[in-house]
Amino acid sequence: MIGILIVSHEPLGTALLNCTRHIFGRLPVQLAALDVIPDEDPAIACRAAGELMSRINDGSGVVVLTDVFGATPSRIATGLADPLRVIVIAGVNLPMLLKALGNRRAPLEELAALLIASAKGGILEVHAEPQPESAQPPQPPPLSSPSRQSLQSSQPPVSPVLPAPTGGRP
Repeated sequence: MIGILIVSHEPLGTALLNCTRHIFGRLPVQLAALDVIPDEDPAIACRAAGELMSRINDGSGVVVLTDVFGATPSRIATGLADPLRVIVIAGVNLPMLLKALGNRRAPLEELAALLIASAKGGILEVHAEPQPESAQPPQPPPLSSPSRQSLQSSQPPVSPVLPAPTGGRP
């Protein structure tokens, strides 16, 4: 079975692992993550990624998922690439990870192509469902007098004044 390694900016990889644990009720096997921390020595991170990869690879190959193409985690992941054995894909997200987990008995090249194709089609705008009339929020009552109406339309809206923060972070 193909192993899956996430190499990403801290804490994305661990968060994605926690999501899979939530969805499946347990952490799937042959899945690992390396969170690259700020200012980490890339050589040390690369060695750690290699060690993780060797633990999750049963000989079927590994898909390495990384977050931002060209960033440090991506460069570390690219260092692991090995044609026909280790494929690196940038742009990791939860749907991509779930697709990988559900299809990792496929040949490595086919899995990579599936992940890329599904990721390209997986980002879409979600429209709100129309609400029945009875579920619409109540509308404010109409203004009762012309003088009140003209007063409201001639004055700019007033924004509340907030007190200045007292110590700590703003």
